[in-house]
Amino acid sequence: MVQEDNTAVSEQFSERKLYIVSTPIGNLRDITLRALDVLAQVDIIAAEDTRVSKRLLEHFQISTSMLSYHDHNKERVAPRLLTELENNRSVAIITDAGTPGISDPAFYLIRMAVEHEYPVEAIPGATAVIPALIVSGLPTDRFVFEGFLPVKKGRQSRLQELKEDPRTLIFYESPYRVHKTIRDLCDHFGDRPLVIARELTKIHEQIIYTSLRQIQQEESAFPLKGEFVLVVGGLTRKLKTKLG
Repeated sequence: MVQEDNTAVSEQFSERKLYIVSTPIGNLRDITLRALDVLAQVDIIAAEDTRVSKRLLEHFQISTSMLSYHDHNKERVAPRLLTELENNRSVAIITDAGTPGISDPAFYLIRMAVEHEYPVEAIPGATAVIPALIVSGLPTDRFVFEGFLPVKKGRQSRLQELKEDPRTLIFYESPYRVHKTIRDLCDHFGDRPLVIARELTKIHEQIIYTSLRQIQQEESAFPLKGEFVLVVGGLTRKLKTKLG
């Protein structure tokens, strides 16, 4: 049965196709068997940082050739990858951690592949968004992922747009701006439930259940290291009444 499954996987690489492959966000055991099959059998892997991805591939004894593809070279490298597809070669795109296309330049290549009518297939797997949401205890029936807020231009207008959104709000943030972002959220939204998910799936994973105002009085509650996901409660009817 296993042999039959492997044969079926091999056959799908006879056609040109772009595979969007999710990789672990920390714990290497979170990679899927299907992702390993694809990475081992495609003709080339487009990786955000080949040094980071090399450690992943070596861990699973995968020797597929890699090509660097990131935000600073995407306009130059994407056409080369499309040429690979035109020549009936299969391409996988991976990010340093998580699902390509979510707050990273994979979106640019995926859009080009779709526009040129090349087959595109997602190989689902790890992402920080959903784990942070489901451990937050905040409503999951309606939520919005905002990624990284603009650093300068457009930041205030974006926050103003989200001020009265009733859905649970999810943001990515770096350790260098996380305190500023929390202050800005509090200034625009008032006090709201806040869950901070830091270093998800890694050794130093930390989940903090707090509020936008409370955490500012406890800024030493978490070290400024790793990747952050901020999950913020939406504007509920009760909160709206309280704010007047």
